[in-house]
Amino acid sequence: MSDQSLAERIKLSREKIGITKTESARRLKLSKIGYCRYEYGQRTPSIQTLEAIASCFETSVDYLTGVTDDSSANAITIRKADSPKMFEFVVDIHNSSEETLNRLLTYYNAIKDSEA
Repeated sequence: MSDQSLAERIKLSREKIGITKTESARRLKLSKIGYCRYEYGQRTPSIQTLEAIASCFETSVDYLTGVTDDSSANAITIRKADSPKMFEFVVDIHNSSEETLNRLLTYYNAIKDSEA
């Protein structure tokens, strides 16, 4: 595992998605100064803030905290207000039987393969 600090990983994750500190603060509903304190290592974010940062930067809390070097996300957040159709779809899938889920995955893979 890397010996990068939490602050370094926050910065790297922000840069990876190509947004500014100002935009990060806006998306996280923080002041720019408050956000920068996390990125500069002057403050340690709470677990709730870490989860929000990970979601915003498309990574995981495990990556930010150095548990893993895999920076890929391990969860996604779909907000009903932002994407009502996707939200409804995911809720329906979540409540589906295993058989229905397998059929949907088969259809999805067929569509995905035909686009390749």
